[in-house]
Amino acid sequence: MKLTTVESSMIHAVGYDPDTQTLEVVFNSGKAFQYYDVPPEVYEELMSAKSKGHYMRNFIIDVYEWAPLKKRRH
Repeated sequence: MKLTTVESSMIHAVGYDPDTQTLEVVFNSGKAFQYYDVPPEVYEELMSAKSKGHYMRNFIIDVYEWAPLKKRRH
């Protein structure tokens, strides 16, 4: 999955696969997670949000099923 680096104090990069509706998020800590069954509009709202960390905490984390990935280097 292609990741896009974002400006955020919490998130380093974000990727999205519209075919599987899988969102991948790499946090500044290096921890990475995939979130499943995320609609395209949620991904678009995340990418356009002024505060991506705030959006993640309120609309994605603990809302969508997720799994940790191996730690990624930035």
